Amino acid sequence: MSKLLYIKASPMGDLSFSTAVADAFVDTYSKTHPDDNVEVIELFKAEFPAFDFSAASAKYKIMHGKEHSQRDRRIWDNIVSVIETFKSADKYVFAVPMWNFSIPYRLKQYIDIIVQPGYTFGVTEDGNYKGLVENKLVFIAYARGGAYPPSTDAEAFDLQKKYLELILGFMGLTNIRSVVVEPTLASGAEIADKKRSEAIEEARKLAKQF
Repeated sequence: MSKLLYIKASPMGDLSFSTAVADAFVDTYSKTHPDDNVEVIELFKAEFPAFDFSAASAKYKIMHGKEHSQRDRRIWDNIVSVIETFKSADKYVFAVPMWNFSIPYRLKQYIDIIVQPGYTFGVTEDGNYKGLVENKLVFIAYARGGAYPPSTDAEAFDLQKKYLELILGFMGLTNIRSVVVEPTLASGAEIADKKRSEAIEEARKLAKQF
């Protein structure tokens, strides 16, 4: 039995194209993998610890073996709890809309919490980085209001897919499958609905082999 962690990075509920595609993927996955456990994290509803000065200070004190207070330990333990929940999964699904050519701020906050040395990445003896979350599958449903196809001038504006897959790869998550819904706004509702239907169909196919 595997655990699938479904991370929703859109606050738009039923209006979200990325969530619609990811929901379809998870629905098909659950039907074809009935013994697996699916855990959902809705980033805009979840409460995460702030990674502020107190958290950063606690991190460096504890990780470098320096004197720290019970408050420091409590703050850092809260961070580690989020990391361990993430690492406990065998497979991941993300629903990610494009915001200002990149990702929503709540997803960036989540990333800044879980990407920590000694937990999700390390440094080898020769000074290179090594991801510590390896041999796990990832599916990502992306949605964009415009279109940013590869090998076009518009591709340069896509800091959504590039960044997310870079940081996941940094943690060792390199086996990534994705579906992109675009454009969801620029070409009108009829085209958007068509693109969503096509993406949902593709997501359901991918889920059966995930």
